[in-house]
Amino acid sequence: MLELKNIDTFYGNIQALRDVSIKIGEGEIITLIGANGAGKSTTLMTICGVVPPRNGEVLFQGQSLGGVSPDKVVARGICQVPEGRLIFPDLTVQENLDMGAFLRSDKAGIRTDLDQVFALFPILKERRGQLGGTLSGGEQQMLAISRALMARPKLLLLDEPSLGLAPLIIRQIFDIIKQINRESNTTIFLVEQNANQALKVAHRGYVMENGRITLEDSCDKLLANDEVKKAYLGL
Repeated sequence: MLELKNIDTFYGNIQALRDVSIKIGEGEIITLIGANGAGKSTTLMTICGVVPPRNGEVLFQGQSLGGVSPDKVVARGICQVPEGRLIFPDLTVQENLDMGAFLRSDKAGIRTDLDQVFALFPILKERRGQLGGTLSGGEQQMLAISRALMARPKLLLLDEPSLGLAPLIIRQIFDIIKQINRESNTTIFLVEQNANQALKVAHRGYVMENGRITLEDSCDKLLANDEVKKAYLGL
């Protein structure tokens, strides 16, 4: 579904990604793990066209995303849940969800997806008239994921969904990620510092260090890898 081919991405003269190649198949959960500042979020920004690569190519369903603006990337079926959630704090829960469906005109489908979102996160149905900024951190993360789902993405990009959340909420969020993938066959690219949780929900994983991919394998094998254990799992 998605392929990054030899990507080099820069911020001015500073190179953030170096020769990055990643493949994601339809229906997979793929995780990218690494330390803070390794280049994980930049990888997502490169896919979305926010920070276009200087070299290399991003292919989505066989078509290049080169020169495609971020809004057109969303229209093609890629939606990102950004780090820090970035919901609209002065809009209600319902209005945030409406914004997720902004590019859609299928009213019946939107109502169906809204019901599905409320089935995934019942607390949001209770809070639908509440301002987003008054929600707890965990509820805001649920809203950010739900807002993205309202775009009905083919590929869902999740940037640090566990950041700043309590352990119980983290487990709930990761359970929901698996459920979304299983029930809707949505392909998911998960960027996480919480390597232990990410490797337990994903099918395959990549390890990034200093803007480069240094390891690639099934998650079972990465969990058993001594280097990964020492560097990212605290074992």
